Amino acid sequence: MNIPGAFIGFLIGGAAGFLLTETLGAFFTFVLDRTLDVDGTPVLLAAFVVVPILSAVCGAVVGARFKNRG
Repeated sequence: MNIPGAFIGFLIGGAAGFLLTETLGAFFTFVLDRTLDVDGTPVLLAAFVVVPILSAVCGAVVGARFKNRG
């Protein structure tokens, strides 16, 4: 297992997941004129927490596997 590749994939995946959730929030706010209330909806709050974490883990797996192929 390649630790540097996994670490870089973890960081990039986490950043991509965070960007995805922020883009979704901005889309709902500016385009649909509806503010997402994460305090009132536990499922939405869980999604905003889980998506960056899951994306970071997937990025780590891809980073470790991609570096080992070369």
